[in-house]
Amino acid sequence: MIRWECDYAEGCHPALLDALTRTNMEQTPGYGVDAHCDRARGLIRDLCQAPEATVEFLVGGTQTNTTVIAAALRPHQGVLCAHTGHINCHETGAIESTGHKVLPLPSEDGKITAQQVRAAVEAHWQDATHEHVVQPGMVYLSHPTEQGTVYTAQELTAISQVCREFGLPLFVDGARLAYGLAAEKSVTLPLLYELCDVFYLGGTKVGALFGEAVVISNPALARDFRYLIKQRGGMLAKGRLLGVQFETLLEDGLYFRLGENGVEQARKLSQAFQAKGYPMRYDSPTNQLFPVLPDAHLAKLADRHVWSFWEKVDADHTAVRFCTSWCTTDAQVAQLVADLEEL
Repeated sequence: MIRWECDYAEGCHPALLDALTRTNMEQTPGYGVDAHCDRARGLIRDLCQAPEATVEFLVGGTQTNTTVIAAALRPHQGVLCAHTGHINCHETGAIESTGHKVLPLPSEDGKITAQQVRAAVEAHWQDATHEHVVQPGMVYLSHPTEQGTVYTAQELTAISQVCREFGLPLFVDGARLAYGLAAEKSVTLPLLYELCDVFYLGGTKVGALFGEAVVISNPALARDFRYLIKQRGGMLAKGRLLGVQFETLLEDGLYFRLGENGVEQARKLSQAFQAKGYPMRYDSPTNQLFPVLPDAHLAKLADRHVWSFWEKVDADHTAVRFCTSWCTTDAQVAQLVADLEEL
């Protein structure tokens, strides 16, 4: 059975296991202030061309999203995002549980626009009773989105300009950032640092056992960020486990090569799906594919493959999600392509 339902079905890249084993008996300070975390911070600052950047490490994506959003918002504020955004649909109300409302904007492809952000903020302040309504306090994007789509540099620049005009922190969820960077070359780490107040490099879905690296350019967010990490249960006592993994991923470009593998393998599968005449629910250039297949064909594939249900398209067809990953092999892709050709 080949599993395509997510990009974290395996453990981690062998180089990370080797590094963790090699450093296993080292004695280090806890809570992310060890030499490995410091070296990983330095590598990230170099990649972002930002020696002043604040870099902190957390364990998982939901924990990271809730901590960043809590750091950015005052109690009466909420966060603007696409209605399909991860924080709105797939985090069990985690943001709302901290006292902040998610303010969703309509989206067909997982992305929102600068015009939508401007319209939402202006509509709030033009409302004569605006103090009775949750105030838009920040903007959340993900790159890639839940639909596998990506923002261009031009789109991100436009959103950033509107955010700065209205004083809204811009936060980019980078749980799958390596795949987004591989798919959209105009978006780079230095550009993200320039345009965003905060973003993160996801490790969990790109070859790490666990871990996300938060990069903060806004000093106001950085000042008390470690307090919030601790308060929200994110300050890992054995923090060096995060540092070791990120320094291994980043020291020779492994992180970016793993992202490129996921995107290249997805490209092959996309061609195979479309060669069979299966339409794509979204135009995704990343490692998430959303083909629409007849239910009868899905039943035949189920003997060898596992995917994620997305939505029913009609009585006889279903949109599903196939994820490639940092370690998807040519052999796995060839098997799925062969099984598609037999349908």
